[in-house]
Amino acid sequence: MNKFMFSAIQLREIYYLQFSRKYSSKSNQFHSLRASIALLQSCALNQDLSEGRKVHAGMIVNGYLGSPLSATSLINMYCKCDSIADAVSVFEATKETHNVFVYNSIISGLASHDLSSEAFEFYCKLRQIGLSPDKFTFPCVIKACSSISDLKNIHGLLLKFRLNFDVFVGSALVHSYLKFKQVNDAQKVFDGLPVKDDTVIWNSMINGYVQIGEFVKALEIFRKMMDNELFPNRFTVTGVLSALALAGELSGGMLLHSFAVKTGYGEGVPISNALIDMYGKCRRLSDANSVFEKMIDMDIYSWNSIISVHEQCGDHDGALRFLKRMIRSGFRPDSVTVTAAVPACATLASKHGQEIHCYMIVNGIGGDDGAFTGNTMMDMYAKSGSLREARLIFDAMTIKDNASWNIMIMGYGVHGLVDEALDLFSRMCGAGFDPDEVSFVGVLVACSHAGFAIRGLELFEEMQPRYGVKPNIEHYACAIDMLGRAGKLDKAFDLISKMPIEPNQVVWRAFLSACRIHGNAGLAEVATRRVLEVDPEHCGNYVLMSNILGAAGKYEEVAELRRAMARQDVKKSPGCSWIELGDGVSVFFNADRGCRDVKLVYDGLDLLTACLREHGNVDVLESC
Repeated sequence: MNKFMFSAIQLREIYYLQFSRKYSSKSNQFHSLRASIALLQSCALNQDLSEGRKVHAGMIVNGYLGSPLSATSLINMYCKCDSIADAVSVFEATKETHNVFVYNSIISGLASHDLSSEAFEFYCKLRQIGLSPDKFTFPCVIKACSSISDLKNIHGLLLKFRLNFDVFVGSALVHSYLKFKQVNDAQKVFDGLPVKDDTVIWNSMINGYVQIGEFVKALEIFRKMMDNELFPNRFTVTGVLSALALAGELSGGMLLHSFAVKTGYGEGVPISNALIDMYGKCRRLSDANSVFEKMIDMDIYSWNSIISVHEQCGDHDGALRFLKRMIRSGFRPDSVTVTAAVPACATLASKHGQEIHCYMIVNGIGGDDGAFTGNTMMDMYAKSGSLREARLIFDAMTIKDNASWNIMIMGYGVHGLVDEALDLFSRMCGAGFDPDEVSFVGVLVACSHAGFAIRGLELFEEMQPRYGVKPNIEHYACAIDMLGRAGKLDKAFDLISKMPIEPNQVVWRAFLSACRIHGNAGLAEVATRRVLEVDPEHCGNYVLMSNILGAAGKYEEVAELRRAMARQDVKKSPGCSWIELGDGVSVFFNADRGCRDVKLVYDGLDLLTACLREHGNVDVLESC
């Protein structure tokens, strides 16, 4: 606890300095104990740490620290102002006043700042000095339990003190049992409560189920709550919206949105944030934007939510635009913001990724979340083709997990650097990490792109017997693509025939693509029939087969294939590219005439074409 200590002498010196400058002739600045307590409550409410310290210093001068109420009020103020060090210092400096209320304040403050082990340590001290915890102690202590055994011990003590029927204690128990995925224990506590007419306990069940991903059960609890004629409050709405978002139930989410608007709950920031998340997970980007733009007050979670929604819906440029708006609005991005926005930079190969990385370094973002932020930045550089920068981050990471190795292996694999990918795979095994499904996708992709079919097949065959990883459909697709690229079409077809799982459209499309490369029309027809059975609406299947038939001179069959596309209403997606100029990203489609500066673009293209012809580059033009 030494890291939390703050000297009371320092506070006294601060007060005397400020007092001599401002209040030396104003005796009315000496407040009574009651007035000092009221001022501390105001400072806590407004998170005014500077004013709170002045009040504290005044209380020291006037000798007001001899009561438990003073210590409790000061600890509460410092905790609400996010100054845990000062709160612990006050606790340590007022030992003669300690009672259960003082302990409750410090335990509550530590627990609310996710300092669970420290909160539990103070609870143990309370028990050691012979104080009896009360119904206000236990909800925070239950939250601070770091293991199921601690929780069970606390539950036993609650039964001894006959506090297990208190609604707030019961609510904390339910939530913590669900946190440890002890669903039966949580249900027993819930069912054992004699009175369930308080929304607090229902909210705990709903939110607890949501946090462990049991959204169907969360919605069942909500329906039971409504059957019991209990009126939902704001916390109920946010919990249910989270469940609906996970379930993808757009209609239910829209109904709850209407309810929130009618009750006035919709004006609250947490519910607006939950609505943005719900609409985003249901792929309703315009509705998420509408909720966001109508918000009067926003917090960091609002910005993180809307940035994440745009990235999840594939609007990468929009995600970066909202990041810029966030910074212009005075909000400081955190590690969540970065991990939401950086994938957009990877997709667009944008220079903003480097800018975000610099911002993180300067502001110390992501240094305390293990490998998570490092993995995100490494993934961005790898997908952008900047493998040198990705490797520098990888080598500098003091904490690595399986994802760290996989990202780097996959980066090397996608760019055909098979030696680097295989070397890193060996180092991963040597460092005590067990390769997983993603690791093998990376090395198989590397072998495929580099033409290392024999080594890749060896790794594929060793997956289960040597590494205990059962090949899935993605591994089979990689192996077939690898054999196909190497021209071993018969081996690839034999592997498809012996697959223990049904080949999907990805497998058949990889084989069809290999048939096109090597001009094998016979096997291509087999692959086409199978891929059209599995996925008749994908334009890529028709395009591949059309190219094969065209190369073989079977133009009547090409025409029939195009008629089949028309009957199935299959349309080829236009080619798309983008370029980053200044602060924006311009997107172009094949034969696009909708661009604002289309005339200038095509004039420039004509000029380039003329220059190429002038220099005799006719072959280049014909291949475009």
